[in-house]
Amino acid sequence: MITQERFNLLAAYNRWANARLYAAALDLSELSYRLHTGVYFGSLHGTLNHLLLTDRLWLKRLTGEGDLPNDLNAILYEDRIELTKARIAEDNRMIEVTGKYDETALRGLHSYRTTSGMPQSQVLADILLHLFNHQTHHRGQAHACLSILKVVSRRRWTCWPFKEAAQRQTSNN
Repeated sequence: MITQERFNLLAAYNRWANARLYAAALDLSELSYRLHTGVYFGSLHGTLNHLLLTDRLWLKRLTGEGDLPNDLNAILYEDRIELTKARIAEDNRMIEVTGKYDETALRGLHSYRTTSGMPQSQVLADILLHLFNHQTHHRGQAHACLSILKVVSRRRWTCWPFKEAAQRQTSNN
């Protein structure tokens, strides 16, 4: 099973990757940002809204706090600057929430209701793995949008320094 320390790293990585992705999105023209590129949620704008929406959905299920969107295609923010501010806040919230779980909690069952209202229980660590995997999946779609728009920079997408981050995490404890 993945340890609490690794989930903290995944949450930190999530914030780092989203910051880079949003920086690229803010550099685009409005037309390019909203251009239908053939990805599942249509455009970079639709994909980024979906990611924020689903993070809010899962964090609501995990904490009982926050907004609970009821349409997975909803556009939470039309303005990308407001969307960026909301993303930063949600990434910080995800770090805070993830950091509160200990090894016992991660192995335990967490109960919640699905979007259709059905009761569900899953191991907390499995929920968190799904949450971070979902982020990675849709960041890949967002990257596809940027590639189609021919604005991807190799420098922007270098590998995250896990070793250095793990050392910082250890020294901060």
